[in-house]
Amino acid sequence: MAFGIKRQEVNEWKRRVKLGEIAFLTHFWIDDRFPDVKTVTKVGCMDLHKLTEWGKQYGLKPHWIHNDPRFPHFDLMGETQKKILKKEGLHDHIERFNL
Repeated sequence: MAFGIKRQEVNEWKRRVKLGEIAFLTHFWIDDRFPDVKTVTKVGCMDLHKLTEWGKQYGLKPHWIHNDPRFPHFDLMGETQKKILKKEGLHDHIERFNL
């Protein structure tokens, strides 16, 4: 279950993904499969080649892409999430969600 974000933020992420941009969306998250994880960052792009190439620079494997037909994305959690957000200059995500 996702929370801590506004509908406008989700819609903007979806719009950018559909345009073929690399788009980031961080939110609070609860999932019983990951009891220690409190946030997730979805990094999406409709252009799978572009998303795959983007992920390679961070050691992300192509088979880790959640291949949603409308919004393909990587799910970033934990230290990987924080490291990538720092390298991408998304300090506002880190501060807002206390990462």
